[in-house]
Amino acid sequence: MHIVTLTYKVPNDEVDRHLEAHMAWLKEGYAAGTFLAAGRRVPRTGGMIFAAGSRDELEAMMKRDPFNVNGVADYTIAEVNITSTADGLDSLKG
Repeated sequence: MHIVTLTYKVPNDEVDRHLEAHMAWLKEGYAAGTFLAAGRRVPRTGGMIFAAGSRDELEAMMKRDPFNVNGVADYTIAEVNITSTADGLDSLKG
């Protein structure tokens, strides 16, 4: 599993201009089975995406994110080997 951290490089009003396209891109990731969960960081300085699949596939997805294409956010990707979970989340284990 990977945890992608997005950090905004521009003010939130500029982020909002690209939000609809970013949300459509997220839906594609969910439909492909790559994205498991996503949300805004609090305070609103970026977001996080929990993702499955290979790092190469994930990096290719990140290149297509409208936030990346339009210079809205920087990304870091951390790989995590999940070894224990709460009940019902066993599918997250590596």
